[in-house]
Amino acid sequence: MAEQHDVANEREQFQFQAEIQQVLHILIHSLYTHREIFVRELISNASDALNRVQFEMLTNQDVRDPELELAITLEADKDARIIRISDTGIGMTRDDMIKNLGTVAQSGAKAFLQKLGEANPTNSSEIIGQFGVGFYSVFMAADEVRVTSLSYQPDATAWRWTSCGEATYTLEAAERSERGTTIEIVLKEDAEEYAERWKLDQIVRQHSNFVAFPIYSAEGDEKKVLNQRTALWRKQPREVTQEEYNDFYRQTTMDFNEPLSTVHISTDAPVDLHAILFLPSKREQGMMRQIPDPGLKLYSRKVLIQERNEELLPKHLRFVQGVVDSEDLPLNVSRETVQSSGTLRQIAKIITNKITKEIETLAENDAEKFADFWREFGPYFKEGLVTDPGTRSQIEPLLRFHSTNGEGLTKLSEYVERMKEGQEDIYYVIADNVETARRSPHLDYFNERGYEVLLMHETIDSFVISSLRDFQGKKLRSVDDADIAGDDVELEGSLSAATLGQLGDRIKELLGEQISEVRGSKLLRSNPVRLAAPSDDFGRDMDRIRRMMGQEYSVPSRILELNPRHAIVHNLAALLDEPDQAELFNVAVQQLYGTALLGEGLHPNPSELISGVHALIAAATKKQ
Repeated sequence: MAEQHDVANEREQFQFQAEIQQVLHILIHSLYTHREIFVRELISNASDALNRVQFEMLTNQDVRDPELELAITLEADKDARIIRISDTGIGMTRDDMIKNLGTVAQSGAKAFLQKLGEANPTNSSEIIGQFGVGFYSVFMAADEVRVTSLSYQPDATAWRWTSCGEATYTLEAAERSERGTTIEIVLKEDAEEYAERWKLDQIVRQHSNFVAFPIYSAEGDEKKVLNQRTALWRKQPREVTQEEYNDFYRQTTMDFNEPLSTVHISTDAPVDLHAILFLPSKREQGMMRQIPDPGLKLYSRKVLIQERNEELLPKHLRFVQGVVDSEDLPLNVSRETVQSSGTLRQIAKIITNKITKEIETLAENDAEKFADFWREFGPYFKEGLVTDPGTRSQIEPLLRFHSTNGEGLTKLSEYVERMKEGQEDIYYVIADNVETARRSPHLDYFNERGYEVLLMHETIDSFVISSLRDFQGKKLRSVDDADIAGDDVELEGSLSAATLGQLGDRIKELLGEQISEVRGSKLLRSNPVRLAAPSDDFGRDMDRIRRMMGQEYSVPSRILELNPRHAIVHNLAALLDEPDQAELFNVAVQQLYGTALLGEGLHPNPSELISGVHALIAAATKKQ
């Protein structure tokens, strides 16, 4: 479409969006480390422009200068402190310049400012470029920037955008004979090193070595290619070194950690498929940097057709990064057509199986490394189990939990293999953290009998239990279940049934509706009390979740079980005949109940226990 604007030799001045002015101020006045990243960002933008025009040329016959080589060119004038970064990409119209260079999505700019405010300035290179502000990093090193561009549209005209990084920018008609964009940067005095040819070459090889288009260093009529260019995923795995994989990962994700694992697929059956996929080592990549938006880069015949395709992997694997390329995918298709493609479904199945197998292999061969991986990404799998039941068969073998069988992680099949003779159920306990779970009073009986118990401590585990009712025919059962059978015989040192009944009546009178019943326990050994839940109360863990999420909830009425052999229970029974110790009895019972709630993750306000502790200390230290 032709531009409707009058292109007479006019020079218009525009105000930057308010958020952009803040971004510019920070970049110019506050950030000085890693200044070279502006070259990386501008080359990345140029590569995007080349990808876009390449797609247009394959799907649209009406493109300006179709014979032009798709390339990026760097020039440096050391004496004038000027560098130029040019591309033969999609180009920009006047309106494109206003949209792309004068504004940024408000949410993106604000998110950038927030993250930058929270981050250490030395980590600025890890957050610039994530929120659509990568272009503006040029002002860390520039006194002035001039962008001259000619759109791919045959009847478009050239325009020049100019700014010194202050509150305004200007637009004016320009002269340019070929499609594409040239960014001319007048460097600050203290940034003149970037006009050194060797410095630019070094930056390109470090940050942009795998850009799919040639990056030329030009001096006069001489040009040399700086980057490898070869689509790494098109090579055979045996031809690629781990260092090349790591470099490619860093350049495609901007994560400066090494990937945890790499999966390289190169096959022509049942579909043509070339892919490099990475398992990141961290969910947070560097200072405040989260995993990017989900989706893999999707190519057809080395042409990028989707920046982030979310259909290639199930949601529980959305942290996986990488590229997928296939000769079998058509270029001239809509996004919706790609999503409904049978070929894409085949590709998705292949790469999902490959990634799943890689994770299983990691678990089998390196327990320590897998434990680190599970700590970072385990919640993704649990979420997938809850939200997408169709993936259960994929996820179940990968699920890992802490248990009372040592300090490491265990999978459900290993638990079943270790079950005691006659044991019918898989037992679990839910708590706020692993340490609290290991100290749960519900474990007394199970530890004594050698029954293994899964220790579930993440918020999502309550939802996991609701989705995973059984495994290999074994029911998952909480150890707080009031119907679990214990010892029927009276253990040595127990209170008499009559005394225990009197004590229970007194406690029920004191606690009232806070508890549904008081009874002697057949399961407790080293702990004085526990709160048992009715087996038919399937939503009992939702109260814990509401508390953890800061939502309103009511403390459930549980069965309070007393350990008839425990010294504290004996001492409480002794106080029944001492009316002058009624206050001490009441405080002690309230504290026992409160700490039991705390251990269950159900206490609405744990600080309330402090006054009771003080009262007990006062009673214990009182001189007789």
